[in-house]
Amino acid sequence: MGLDFDYFYKWTKANLNIDLNSYKQNQLQRRITTVMKNAKANNLEEYAELIKNDKEVRAAFLDYITINVTEFFRNKEIFEEFEKVLTDILVPKFKDIKIWSAACSIGAEPYTLGIILDKNNIRTKNKILATDIDEVVLQKAKKGIYKEHELKNINKDDLNRYFTYKDGQYHLDNKIKNMVNFKKHDLLLDDYEKGLHAVVCRNVTIYFKNEAKDKIYRKINESLVTGGVFFTGATESIYNPKEFGFKKLSTFIYEKI
Repeated sequence: MGLDFDYFYKWTKANLNIDLNSYKQNQLQRRITTVMKNAKANNLEEYAELIKNDKEVRAAFLDYITINVTEFFRNKEIFEEFEKVLTDILVPKFKDIKIWSAACSIGAEPYTLGIILDKNNIRTKNKILATDIDEVVLQKAKKGIYKEHELKNINKDDLNRYFTYKDGQYHLDNKIKNMVNFKKHDLLLDDYEKGLHAVVCRNVTIYFKNEAKDKIYRKINESLVTGGVFFTGATESIYNPKEFGFKKLSTFIYEKI
């Protein structure tokens, strides 16, 4: 089946303001073909019309393309390293910590950061900024309701402390929910906040081409204050951090120099 991806990419950019050219193409096109077939469309022109006119089809497309796989304390040992950097380096150095959780998906990551702040008694006047390109997952994130497998890395005491079990799901405590401000944001096209002390952007750049990835790293560096840190995912080690204005603190944590 021949598919006009060039047409679809132009349509997506014009109508959804998403730049699909920056993604790794083989993987992306497989995903688009799958979700198109799921929508019972015969070609990409037909699929574009469905996305335009059917909210459910549009939501399914965005959810599938933006790959919303997440859980609390994902790669727990690495999160423990970040917690140590936060308490031992950032808090003593800066008066008020500003943290951004980029591509936050259903909210597990920014809420993890909120739990870390609360457990370490770190008070900040700034809410954790949490952003994603997908408005559907942002609405889910705001609700703070999770399935058991998304909480598998949380110990029993913290589970009881921060969640209430109801109707087969876990509801996050309002205290943590109120620590996070959710907002729609595109890492490739939108401006970045400035004056940040920590940017957490994990398991996202692996889906982008090198040029797009490099652009994101530079923009993250510009968004941080000197001495601020960038926390990446478990498969996203930066091999040339100096090129982007960073020095390595650990395998997945980099400090702006």
